[in-house]
Amino acid sequence: MKVRALAACGLALTSGCVVGPAYQTPPPPAGATAPLVSVNPASETRAAATDDWWRLYSDPKLDGYVREAVGANTDLAAAQAHLGGARAILEAARGGLYPSANVKLGGVYGRDAVTDEILEITGSRPQTTWLYDDILDVSYELDLFGRVRRSIEAARANTAAAAAARDAVKITVVAETARAYGQICALGEQLAVANRSLEVVSREAQITANRRDAGAGSDFDVVRAQGLAAQVRATIPPLEGQRRAALFQLTALLGRTPANAPTEALACVAPLRLVAPIPVGDGEALIRRRPDVRQAERQLAAATARIGVAVGDLYPRISLVGLYGGAAAHISDLTNQRGLTWGVGPSISWTFPNQTEPRARIHEAKAAAAAALAQFDGTVLQALKETETALSGYDAELNRRDALAEARDKAHIAFEDARGQYLAGSLSTLDLLAAEQSMVTQDAAVAASDGAILQDQISIFKALGGGWQPSSG
Repeated sequence: MKVRALAACGLALTSGCVVGPAYQTPPPPAGATAPLVSVNPASETRAAATDDWWRLYSDPKLDGYVREAVGANTDLAAAQAHLGGARAILEAARGGLYPSANVKLGGVYGRDAVTDEILEITGSRPQTTWLYDDILDVSYELDLFGRVRRSIEAARANTAAAAAARDAVKITVVAETARAYGQICALGEQLAVANRSLEVVSREAQITANRRDAGAGSDFDVVRAQGLAAQVRATIPPLEGQRRAALFQLTALLGRTPANAPTEALACVAPLRLVAPIPVGDGEALIRRRPDVRQAERQLAAATARIGVAVGDLYPRISLVGLYGGAAAHISDLTNQRGLTWGVGPSISWTFPNQTEPRARIHEAKAAAAAALAQFDGTVLQALKETETALSGYDAELNRRDALAEARDKAHIAFEDARGQYLAGSLSTLDLLAAEQSMVTQDAAVAASDGAILQDQISIFKALGGGWQPSSG
């Protein structure tokens, strides 16, 4: 069969013979292209996902931060550099399609075995002398079995995989930039709520102290009211610290130093709000959009091509070689007929009959391709899992926020009623403090839920794979 392959490739030289499997894009796992199952029509639509998803928040500052991060982020710059390296490897692989040349110029003082042998044949004594040469070697491999072309195919696929990896980094940079800025805004709301709560409980503590001074209360009531105020006050520093941490996270994403932090972002004290429901598309569109899926597919293509490279090593490498130049004991003889040296002809290199090593490399390449196929399927499943999980979490948080808002409203009503009864003397200080504590807790819970909703939204957009396209700006 090997003889037949050699004969067939020899006859097909003009059209090219490429050994190894021909790559075909694998189908995704069964059901992967179906509609997403966790879509809530109240908060998402099945319209095609948008590329510039952050514009759905209609916040000019966020737009500016995303543009700056895409242009200055260090992780993205590193990914772009890796892509440049992959492109260089591709160019080197393409060089195998063309002749290679090597120029050698040199002079050596000493004894040359070939020259000594010639002198001995002619009856002369060997001698020590200068030997000069200037040789141009040219070699061109006839890619009869497609080894070079498979190498180029693998390098091209690796380059596409590096481009996909760069795009995946861009998605992360865009999403984390929006996440950091959104956290600054959400924590601004939580701080405002905490400060309002502190004002309320501090005022109530003062009222309790005034009632004690008027003989209508006790020191114990005052201490309990002041203790609640201290508890609320203690919630403020951690929120301030988290907000500063989010600011420095945004600073790093923008490629800035802390001294140049975008402090104007601290002016945002309300959570970002979507101006439209989230468009999510379907599973098929998700697979096309996700760069990590594209990266895994291109890595599979490269692994398949490397099988062809390994198979090509089973067959002989045939090259056309030639040399032209001079070799002489005197520099002046290099340019005349006496020192002329030249030659042209075929060169064949073949590991035969012991082909244990090349066949082992074929088995290794096939195993790598099988692993790449499993990795591709796993990446598709991971993309679907991330998206469905993000959608489910978002829906759950929306429902939680609705319940918290209802509890907050009732807590405010209960506090106002308790306050009125307390001032009328028909309610104890302990009951008032309980109503006050419930109101403060529910206000903080709703503010925290607003921040969680924003984070869930960004997780959805990140899972959908938007933001890497060149048109995104």
